[in-house]
Amino acid sequence: MKTYPEYSRVTDGNKHAKLILILAVVACIRPLMSMLGLLQQIGQPAGSIIFTVAISVVWIAAAVLARVKQPVMTLMYTGMVYGILVILISAVLSPILTGELQGPVTNPFAIVGVLITNAIWGIVTGGIALAWMRAVKR
Repeated sequence: MKTYPEYSRVTDGNKHAKLILILAVVACIRPLMSMLGLLQQIGQPAGSIIFTVAISVVWIAAAVLARVKQPVMTLMYTGMVYGILVILISAVLSPILTGELQGPVTNPFAIVGVLITNAIWGIVTGGIALAWMRAVKR
């Protein structure tokens, strides 16, 4: 039977689309808590750092446990989807909570910055997941 590797790459990528979306939605807890003032009650910057580390651990563990073939790519996409969700959440909630549009949607450079920053976050966590997977494989 003849296989077509170019098609298998596409299905491998689509297989983890659900995981990417779930992990991105889970990460949205941090900006939501910030917008609602809950992170300020915990104390800043400790609250943001604690939740960022916790979300990173969840991302890494999920990639390892799901045996993602390309954890760096998968978590990079997770970071980018998270960035898109954060931009949308900010656009919807800032007028409700503050009475005016605030956040990345007011500045195109900020949108690019959010996407790049979160893609880098995904690359770093994906690299850690990859290292973990390789260490466990030995």
